[in-house]
Amino acid sequence: MILSEKTQKKILAEKNKYPQPKTAILPALYAVYEEFGYLSNETMKETGELLNIPFLEIVEVASFYTMFPKKPTGKYFLQVCTNLSCALLGAEDLVKHLEEKLKVKTGQVTPDGVFSIGRVECLGSCGTAPMLQVNNLHFQEDLTKEKVDKLLEELKKS
Repeated sequence: MILSEKTQKKILAEKNKYPQPKTAILPALYAVYEEFGYLSNETMKETGELLNIPFLEIVEVASFYTMFPKKPTGKYFLQVCTNLSCALLGAEDLVKHLEEKLKVKTGQVTPDGVFSIGRVECLGSCGTAPMLQVNNLHFQEDLTKEKVDKLLEELKKS
């Protein structure tokens, strides 16, 4: 077993909350994400086994949601919204700026393991575009290159 006992217990507790095990897929995947920071084929297979759901169904759900990276990310996973509103207000320029500042391409991790960059579809804040999220938890809105630089400095210090 790859998953920790704690994560396995979380998954089984989610499974027991619902009459249909499929309902527990998202919270189960989130528990795996919390433990590893990404979803590997091995962890998705094990999740499926715990839920008695075929691996392919787990992969289909995990692939649909951009909040679940499929390979290791940095300590800080910076996901830039590139949907229409953000794109029109400079999201691609921000992605390029991040790539230049961090000296990595989207999908890569900095050599020190601190940062990685990703693109995501709508984060639901079109009125405050462009925006990004850090580790699926913290949202940064109304971004400019200067605000991105300040964010990077703050994250480096923490």
